[in-house]
Amino acid sequence: MSTPPPEAIRAVPARHWGRWVSAAVVLLLLAWLVVAALNSHFIDFAEVRKWQFNSLILKGLWATIVLAVLAQLAGIALGVIFAVMRLSKNPVMSSVSWVYVWFFRGVPVLVLLFFFFNGVPSVFHSLTIAIPFTHVTLYSKLMVDFMTPFMAAFLALALNEGAYMAEIVRAGILSVDEGQVHAAQALGMTSRLTLRRIVLPQAMRVIIPPTGNEFISMLKTSSLASTITYGELLRRAGDIYATNLEVVPLLIVATIWYLFLTTIATIAQYYIERRFARGRMRELPETPFQKVRRSLRRAPRL
Repeated sequence: MSTPPPEAIRAVPARHWGRWVSAAVVLLLLAWLVVAALNSHFIDFAEVRKWQFNSLILKGLWATIVLAVLAQLAGIALGVIFAVMRLSKNPVMSSVSWVYVWFFRGVPVLVLLFFFFNGVPSVFHSLTIAIPFTHVTLYSKLMVDFMTPFMAAFLALALNEGAYMAEIVRAGILSVDEGQVHAAQALGMTSRLTLRRIVLPQAMRVIIPPTGNEFISMLKTSSLASTITYGELLRRAGDIYATNLEVVPLLIVATIWYLFLTTIATIAQYYIERRFARGRMRELPETPFQKVRRSLRRAPRL
């Protein structure tokens, strides 16, 4: 007599009601805050809409993007150079790198801004680049004309960022196993080629996340350039509310644009991290849209 086949197991997914209850509570609190803000009349949304896409605001937005991107790129380049110097066996190179990182991490950005914009032109009359031991001048300009608000802000932000990036890059390089370097040297690769082909590509997984955070911080730190009359976003907003006295709406306008820039930078950082994770993960992490679709599929049905 044959035995009947076993019944199919009917798997019932567990219902995590606590998650949905806590989510509902958080959404209710957020809704309450939004309604309270709308009813308080603290923010004049008509003024916010009026100035959100004003030409002066958009010029300030573009100036912020240009300053942040160029200063970050220069900071990354300086960070790579000084990180390699710090790891060098040459004591002079290592010491110079240590002093650079120590100094520019210790001095506030605002002090650097005032130093370059006010201090340097008062000490140096002109900037001259010439061939040593000759009378051939390659470049010469009055320091007052050279040290514009943009140049002062660029130098201050780039040098400060380079100090932080040097430590980030150094940590990324040290995270690569020494066996990788020894194997490259056994194949006859030079130190420079080993760094470019072996070490840095593997170190990028460690370098990229804090670098993304540094760029987001750079977008906000660039607002300090308004103190030296550079026409970035906050400075343009300040120029407007100095005439119409609508301080809060103009600050809200600047806040919205800063949030927009940081959101774009965050999304870009996520996809760059996802790309460099391909070599060490069998499956790539889900994108935000994939996570949303998965959550909706798992939502309890009433």
